[in-house]
Amino acid sequence: MTKFSYEEAFDRNIGWVTEWEQAALRGKRVAIAGMGGVGGVHLLTLVRLGIGAFNLADFDSYDLANFNRQVGATMETVGRPKLDVMAEMALSINPELRIKRFPQGIRPENVDEFLDGVDLFVDGFDFFVLGIRRAVFARCAELGIPAVTAAPIGMGTGFLAFVPGGMTFEQYFRLEGQPENEQYLRFLMGVAPRGLHRSYLVDPSRIDLVAKRGPSTSASCQLCAGMVGVAAVKLLLGRGDVKPAPYHHHFDPYVGKLAITRLRYGMNGPIERAKLAVARRMYLRKPQAPVRRAPPERPGTPLERILVAARWAPSGDNAQPWRFEITGEESVRVHLLSEAATNPYEYRGGRPSLLSLGMLLESMRIAATVQGRSMEWRLERATEPHCVSVRFPAAEGIAPDPLEPYLSTRSVDRRPYRARPLTPKERAQLEAAVGPDLELRWFESPSQRWQLVRLGAKATDIRLRAQETFVVHQKVIDWANRYSPAGLPAGAIGLDRATLKLMRWAMGSWERMQRLNRIAGTGAAAAQLDVLPGMRSAAFFAILPRSQAADLDAEELVRAGQGVQRFWLTATRLGLALQPGFATLIFAHYGAEGTLFTTDTSLLTKARKLAEAFKEVFGYAPARVVFLGRIGEQPPRKPGARSVRRPLVELMTRKPEAS
Repeated sequence: MTKFSYEEAFDRNIGWVTEWEQAALRGKRVAIAGMGGVGGVHLLTLVRLGIGAFNLADFDSYDLANFNRQVGATMETVGRPKLDVMAEMALSINPELRIKRFPQGIRPENVDEFLDGVDLFVDGFDFFVLGIRRAVFARCAELGIPAVTAAPIGMGTGFLAFVPGGMTFEQYFRLEGQPENEQYLRFLMGVAPRGLHRSYLVDPSRIDLVAKRGPSTSASCQLCAGMVGVAAVKLLLGRGDVKPAPYHHHFDPYVGKLAITRLRYGMNGPIERAKLAVARRMYLRKPQAPVRRAPPERPGTPLERILVAARWAPSGDNAQPWRFEITGEESVRVHLLSEAATNPYEYRGGRPSLLSLGMLLESMRIAATVQGRSMEWRLERATEPHCVSVRFPAAEGIAPDPLEPYLSTRSVDRRPYRARPLTPKERAQLEAAVGPDLELRWFESPSQRWQLVRLGAKATDIRLRAQETFVVHQKVIDWANRYSPAGLPAGAIGLDRATLKLMRWAMGSWERMQRLNRIAGTGAAAAQLDVLPGMRSAAFFAILPRSQAADLDAEELVRAGQGVQRFWLTATRLGLALQPGFATLIFAHYGAEGTLFTTDTSLLTKARKLAEAFKEVFGYAPARVVFLGRIGEQPPRKPGARSVRRPLVELMTRKPEAS
């Protein structure tokens, strides 16, 4: 067994510090309050720098919610005290460490004991622990102990140092006499006055100061430890200058910036007071309506886990037209609800819904592989309302399908893509994904894409002028939620903000929409929804059956949907975005079949012309095409609005529901 040697263990530090400086670090004692996200990694970083003694405080134990950021959180440590786990990890690095533990945490009566003999205090308190944090920083100022805090902000860190004789914690944050929520706000604004993180915050509702919760990342915790480690070396060895408060450092590698700010009056300066006034409206005002957020689903049985994953399958307008009836430990019946009688986007006996049913079944098959199960399905009812019986028998040796992680990340992206062509490798994988029964045809040249763009613009003109589709849009467009559980978020439609505001006004009544169409026409909407996205993509594609049958029956459509889902998931795995072109396909079909989908005869004429143009471009009738869309590489950008899904409990049924 290797015998521990301090000199050998920390020899690689020499060069950045001298041998006698390393020896000096061995004699230093650092107090760390909190062994959580930042405190735990602070400890390990300082131990590896060779600091020889610590006062450590924490009273909490690990649970699953700590896994995303806390260095000591593992399945083996769930339920164990954080202090014990981190002390063991530290001692496994340096068994000579002198550690004094405070398992009850820091309280007013033991602050002096916690700081006894300490050369540096490192703040590892939870963000929302302000009372005792203020007391410790105040006592450090009285005792002449330098104190540092590094806050994990987004994917970066905000760093502050308080040194003897300098600005104190209280002078900087100005918390005295403020109500609790105001203190939280001042602390947040004080540790990140430049707000570099705000540009990539994708879900602001996750920051809830009133409920004392917010998002976090492991990357930011690691950066905090790096900042504190360097500051500790400089402060403990008297090397170089650490700019103390009122200087603030915010380093954010996500945006590639380091901001060093000097707040001469702390949070009492005129600019900071103005920022606080804005922040109060953002974070502390009472919401007009309570934010409804479903708790995370924790399915217990393998069957429930399969269904929770599979419910992310796509469906027209995010209708989720299926209900699950559990019929046994490894079996379920899927009932397909149809809106063919009221929704003009349904045609041929609910063809889009049957394709969606196939996509759901393929998602179920993929999710089942992670549970060590195969899947068997049988169409119990081939006419509406359709019903499928599904079994998931255990399958020894089955490997998890590599497409499974993309079940929930796959989504519709209606924004422009990069126009680079697909590589031969990408094309080959996508063509293999659809399976032997389907054929994939590409429309890649600028002239071919322009032809498809024109078809899309014609379909957009029809759907914005038909009262029947207007009623559907009123029902499915969700103006309130960025992540809509049962509709299409307005922000995901593909229109800019100004057009969205105009569209929201027009969607108030059919009379308004008619007035808008008379005055402005549909060209501006088509430019944003069809022209720009269509030309900014790698290709359009069409998926059609290799069979030359006049029409596919229900089971063939379901199996075609399975191939389409494999294609879509494979595209997501390759980093490609996809947008279906069902409006073009459906209205062209209506025109070809002479379907009376609207009472407006002028639109019926436009649909017939669309069908004729469709046949000129494709060389065959729209009924031959199973799926149509565009595809391309997503440029780097912040995630936009998207449709999510109803919780599983809302999709369960004991009896078949009426259509």
